[in-house]
Order: sequence, then structure tokens, then C-alpha cells
Amino acid sequence: MTETLPLFPLGNVLLPGGSLPLHIFEARYRQLVMDLVNEVVPGRRFGVIGIRQGWEVGEDNVDAMYEVGCSAHLDEVQQLPEGRYDITTTGRDRFRLLQLDTEAAPYLMARVEWLPDSTPQQDSEQLRERLSASARAAQERYLATGLRVEGTTTPDESTEFAALSYALAENCVLAPDDRQDLLAETDPVARMREIRSLINRETEFVRRLRAVPAQLSEFAEHAGTN
Repeated sequence: MTETLPLFPLGNVLLPGGSLPLHIFEARYRQLVMDLVNEVVPGRRFGVIGIRQGWEVGEDNVDAMYEVGCSAHLDEVQQLPEGRYDITTTGRDRFRLLQLDTEAAPYLMARVEWLPDSTPQQDSEQLRERLSASARAAQERYLATGLRVEGTTTPDESTEFAALSYALAENCVLAPDDRQDLLAETDPVARMREIRSLINRETEFVRRLRAVPAQLSEFAEHAGTN
């Protein structure tokens, strides 16, 4: 099934269930917010898609966008001086970008197809339970390092398996490329293995980096006063 969505390219990657606050100041995106609020765009829904490099996509640089994005629901809007807005949004459903339209509106429009999860090649209730438990344990080790994304909480025990990998990712500092790989993975079992591997990798990075300041402390002692 295909649908047309307003498109908001970002230097970050929105995941289903994730929260995305945005400060809106460009004229075209101020218009998008007004169209969402006034239901010119139905459902208060637009598409967020990551940019491979940089923070902006011009009309001649649309190839910089990833192929898979996530729809966002506009939750709250705070109007600011000079026509600016602070908004909060929540990630909903994945989509694959099919075609761009730069003429229908001041902002980008896109024809997209929705991207549901696929059927895993290997699957069982016992496998899902083991993967969930090991991924949660990996996150506990990660949080024990002191790293935590502000405002996030440990996923509730009732979180569905397909959504748990995204919820765990929201509580971990991951590079946009890593988040994009998770977003594009349609096999929920493979995605759980992937987030477990990413969390373990980040935990190991933190453990190794924490040995560095002690070795470099003598350099800090001789720092200049400029």
C-alpha cells in the first residue's frame, strides 16, 4: 500500500515508538506545522527520513537521503515568537521512499510504501524469550557504565517483542547509521540480535575509553591558561 506524506529530512533517525522534539524555524516547515495543526495534512502525520551526510537536503541533493524512514505523529505544539514552533512527535510506522515531489507544497512531499515486519527465517517463543532476556541484560550492563539517554526509561516487561529492539535503542547512545540499520531491518528476530550486539559494543567502548583519562592526566596538568 502506498501513500503520500510530507517529508522532513533530518540528520537523525526516528524509530517507531521513539520521541522526537523539534524546533521549527524555517518557513517551509513552519507551514508544515500549520498544515498539520489545521488538518490540511490529515492525521497530523508526516515522514521523517535520515540524511546520509550533513543536516540539510537541497533539491539537488535528494540522493543524500536514506531509503527507509519512519512516520511521525505530531503530539504537541508550542508557538514561539517570530512564527517559530517547538513541537513534540512520536515515531509510528516505517516506510520506504518511492518518489519525491518538490512542487506540490513548500516542503518536500513523498510517495511511500509502508514497510511491515517480515516473517523470521528461524523463530520460536523460546528463542524470542532468550533473545529478549539477553538484550535486556546487555542494556543493564550498558546502564551500569553511567550512560543513559535523558528522559528514557527501561522498557516495560509487557513491551512486545517486535517493539522491544526499538525501545532498547532509545535508551542507548547510538550513531545515526546504527539507528538506520535497526530501522531498515524488517526481521524482528534479526533486529533483536542486532540491538544486543550494538549495546554490547557500546558498553565495551565505554569500558575501554574510561582507561584513557588516567593515562592522559599528566597532559592535563600542563595545560595552558589561554
